[in-house]
Amino acid sequence: MLVFLFFFSNDTCALDGIDELQLLLSFKAYINDPLHYLSNWNTSANTLCNWHGITCNDNNNIKAIELPGRNISGKISSSIFHLSQVETIDVSNNQLSGQVPKDVFINGSNSLRHLNFSSNNLTGTVPQGSLTTLEVLDLSNNMISGKIPNDIGSFSSLKFLDLGGNLLVGNIPGSISNLSSLEYLTLASNQLVGRIPTQLGQMKNLKWIYLGYNNLSGKIPGQIGNLFGLNHLDLVYNNLTGEIPYTISNLSNLRYLFLYGNKLTGPVPQSLFGLEKLVSLDLSDNFLSGEIPESVFQLQNLEILHLFSNNFTGKIPNALASLPRLQVLQLWSNKFSGQIPKRLGNQNNLTVLDLSSNILSGKIPDTLCDSGRLFKLILFSNSLEGEIPLSLSFCKSLSRVRLQNNRLSGEILAEFTKLPLVYFLDISGNNLSGRIDDKNWDMPSLQMLNMARNRFFGKLPENFGSEKLENLDLSENWLSGTISLSFRNLSELMQLKLSRNELSGPIPQQLSSCKKLVSLDLSHNRLTGTIPTSLSDMPVLGDLDLSENQISGEIPRNLGAIVSLVQVNISHNKLHGMLPPTAAFLAINASAVDGNNLCGGSDTISGLPPCKGVKRNPTWWFIVTCFLVALLAFGVAGYLFVLMRRRRKDLEVKTVESKDGIWELQFFESRVSRSVTIHEILSAAKEGNIIAMEKTGILYKGESVSNGMQFLVKEDSVKAIPPSLLSQIVALGKLRHPNVIKLIGICHSENGAYVLYEYCEGKVLGQVMRDLSWDQRRKIAVGIAKALRFLHCCCSPSVVAGCVSAEKVIVDAKDEPRIRLSLSEQVRTDSKGFVVSAYIAPEDKESKAGITEKTDIYGFGLVLIELLTGKGPSDTEFGAHQSVVEWARYCYSDCHLDVWTDSMIREHVSSNQNEIVETMNLALHCTASDPMARPCANEIYKTLESVMRTSSSCVPGLKVTSPF
Repeated sequence: MLVFLFFFSNDTCALDGIDELQLLLSFKAYINDPLHYLSNWNTSANTLCNWHGITCNDNNNIKAIELPGRNISGKISSSIFHLSQVETIDVSNNQLSGQVPKDVFINGSNSLRHLNFSSNNLTGTVPQGSLTTLEVLDLSNNMISGKIPNDIGSFSSLKFLDLGGNLLVGNIPGSISNLSSLEYLTLASNQLVGRIPTQLGQMKNLKWIYLGYNNLSGKIPGQIGNLFGLNHLDLVYNNLTGEIPYTISNLSNLRYLFLYGNKLTGPVPQSLFGLEKLVSLDLSDNFLSGEIPESVFQLQNLEILHLFSNNFTGKIPNALASLPRLQVLQLWSNKFSGQIPKRLGNQNNLTVLDLSSNILSGKIPDTLCDSGRLFKLILFSNSLEGEIPLSLSFCKSLSRVRLQNNRLSGEILAEFTKLPLVYFLDISGNNLSGRIDDKNWDMPSLQMLNMARNRFFGKLPENFGSEKLENLDLSENWLSGTISLSFRNLSELMQLKLSRNELSGPIPQQLSSCKKLVSLDLSHNRLTGTIPTSLSDMPVLGDLDLSENQISGEIPRNLGAIVSLVQVNISHNKLHGMLPPTAAFLAINASAVDGNNLCGGSDTISGLPPCKGVKRNPTWWFIVTCFLVALLAFGVAGYLFVLMRRRRKDLEVKTVESKDGIWELQFFESRVSRSVTIHEILSAAKEGNIIAMEKTGILYKGESVSNGMQFLVKEDSVKAIPPSLLSQIVALGKLRHPNVIKLIGICHSENGAYVLYEYCEGKVLGQVMRDLSWDQRRKIAVGIAKALRFLHCCCSPSVVAGCVSAEKVIVDAKDEPRIRLSLSEQVRTDSKGFVVSAYIAPEDKESKAGITEKTDIYGFGLVLIELLTGKGPSDTEFGAHQSVVEWARYCYSDCHLDVWTDSMIREHVSSNQNEIVETMNLALHCTASDPMARPCANEIYKTLESVMRTSSSCVPGLKVTSPF
């Protein structure tokens, strides 16, 4: 009998082994395994226990299948759920698709305890049924739809449930409260509606609740206060209303409380500030009111406090200064009044302090940087007074300082001009005084310096101790003396504003060494001498204001040859002679030349009297005549005359007749005018030449027969361009920037319109993005930011790029991006009057007001997200999220880099983690739903440059909402 039992037992084990083999091979048959992880899953292996990802128990039966992050795709076969003794199945972070097998919870193994299908592309619904042994169920970050089944409450042993990041709809079923053992519940980033079930208060073992990024409404149920073991409560970005229930103060173990992005009202319960274990408290972006009590001193473990964008009033409690672990304090955009707590920073560990846009008064405390770690100090738009504290002059950790628009007074200490890490310093709009030229400026990181609208006097500093300075504004002070020749060393300078001072002497010829200068404002001073001819050597100068000075002489003819020059103001000087008949001077406004003794040609709109001939004595005329005769003898003068006249005519509006009608044709470059004909433009607009089809028109590639020059033709979707817009189009044609594709011409008639762009060798960003490394993507992001800064900040008036998208950016062989201005979207919308584009900002989708600079910023944010994640707004795989922005916000909130970074750059994550996290943070600011919360283009460029140069830690749950 014993022998029989022995053989029977061995035969049973053998049969189990055969069954398991067949079940695993059946699972493998549905899988695509490009990296060959399952290559040893074959019958030649000695035992299944040696197969990759397989773990066996003591009886050599399969205990676990663990294949996370193996890049496998295909469908999940139900065969693996029939493995009789399997306890763990983990195929997370792959590319699996199809539905979760419907019988997984009906016919599945009764031994199954851990099931993880997260971060795949699974569809269908959550399967019906239950497994009483299951402890972990993770279906997060898929595309599972439908409602949460009512029988979810039948998983009596479940401790971990994550259905977040899907497409689930409907209400949260009350039956979920039957999961009495549940510790972790996340249903975040779905499309759930209705109220939060009051029955959640019965789930006494809950430690983590994450219901953010849904459409839940109603009040926060007071019954949540019964969950005494809860340490993480996250209800962000819903439509929750009413007051914060006082019962939350019962959650004595709570460490993280995130309620931001709702519609909560009323005061914060005072008892909430008795939650002594709180590490992070974020109630921002609500409608909360009332005062913050001094009882906040009980939060001795608090590291992050975000109360910004509410309606809080009263004083900032002094008790905040006694919180030893406080690192980030952001209270901006409220109605706080009174003084900043005097000892703030003394006992804290402050790194970020933002109290801007309140009604604060009094002095800046001298203790703010006592931690030695403060790097971001933002106090602008208050009523602060007194001097800048001496202690800040020795705060070597500072990198971003914004104190503008207060009532600060006194002098700038010498030590304040030697902060080594400060790259952004704005102290404009105060009552600061004293000399700034006697300081030994040494700020090697400085990129932006704004000291405008103060009472500084004396001479201009010889230098600012930085070779990186890009934006310098010293306007509206009492500065005197001459413009220093050392300004020529500011090779990175893009904007220089010295207006409304008492500067004298000539404009230095050497200023032309600033080759990147786009905007130069020297107006309202006492400058003398002539306009330097060397200004024409500045290749990207777009805005020049020399008005209200004592400049004399004639306007240099070569100044009109600067093709990038868009805006010029030379009014109220002592200039005489003729306006240069080129570029910006042809369209100059009368007010910009008033107060001089100038004359103009008949083809200007300046309103100046026409220039008259100058009388010459006979001797001089005889000499000149002889000289011209001599030149004509060699044929040179005639050639030059014809050439110059031809060049001028090249840029004039021409009326051309063709078989398609009468066209008005205007080019913005002479060589294009001589190369491209109306016939070639119309011939290019054929189906065989299409390179892109956009909602606002079709893009064709054309080529000149005469010299082979290639160009792009954009067929406009309107029949005729209104005359009022032609002057704007001409201005766009003059824009020149290395990251902007040139608009080189336009032709239009009653039957249609075509816009001509230069042809750039390269590839569309959207088509090559997945093949780019992180270094390449980083360079592209900075290049686009430079273009937007030029358009928004350096052009006057500012220019809107249109819907910034990966399809509008060409990447050349050197990985430099060039953005094409979307003329059609700048001037109109679709046939119904609404803007049409996947990259359009939410406020513009149902608006007829037209797009703005904030639309550009939103589109750039989407491009950043696409560079980081590989997902764009036109994708559909966002799980529960309605858009790529919502999906990105959800992913970023937990800093799961391996989940949301593009697989093509994932190998670079470990060495560039801080850069990637900070860039995503910037992208989310750019795509803020409130346009006013989005940073400007200049801020974006500064932030990107700072991110690429420095790094900061990725703190889970940290939401740094103000990038400025």
